[in-house]
Amino acid sequence: MEFRVVISDPKTGRAYQKVVEGANANRLIGKQIGDVISGTIVDLPPDYELKITGGTDRDGFPMRPDLPGTARRRLLLSGGVGFRPKEKGLRKRKGVRGRVISKDILQINTVVVKHGKVPLEEIFKQKEE
Repeated sequence: MEFRVVISDPKTGRAYQKVVEGANANRLIGKQIGDVISGTIVDLPPDYELKITGGTDRDGFPMRPDLPGTARRRLLLSGGVGFRPKEKGLRKRKGVRGRVISKDILQINTVVVKHGKVPLEEIFKQKEE
């Protein structure tokens, strides 16, 4: 099992991708949107902390923070994650996924809440070489 973790850095405005598999991927299962995780899960130094902000499953359905559980459901949405109405009052039934990470999730979006001593730019530059 593997997850693609997107790490957004609010200081620089850049995003970095990291594939997480094996034991570290298992540590992510059961976490929810809003949980803070250690940077060691995605091979960052231990002084980094990441907050889970969302994700998508293998079919592209987004995780919605107000939907409990891991199941995929079709909800009547008037806005927010999964639907952007084109006009006021528009509602539409869309498929979305719950806020808990399961084995069906493919991509996990995170944002750095606690930066480490080494900038992310240098960490990912070293790994590319």
